[in-house]
Amino acid sequence: MTITLRPDQEAWLQARVAKGDFASIEAAARRLLDLAIAEDVHTQADEPDDMAWAKPLIDEAREAVARGEVLTLDEFETRSAALLTSLKA
Repeated sequence: MTITLRPDQEAWLQARVAKGDFASIEAAARRLLDLAIAEDVHTQADEPDDMAWAKPLIDEAREAVARGEVLTLDEFETRSAALLTSLKA
């Protein structure tokens, strides 16, 4: 594969190789691509987990709590047991 760099890119890479940051321009290109790929993979991994869809549901739940529309665990379990009993009958 052949990649043509802009003069500023080539100068930057040559300077970094001269400083000893990289063994060669090829090694620098590989390392920089590895970093870019890793960053891209991380960014894309965050996208499917976007929870923006849940915000309206969370807001609705918080409003219900603020209005006092909540159940204790005991109340929930009692209602659930009653519902199960009625469904079995």
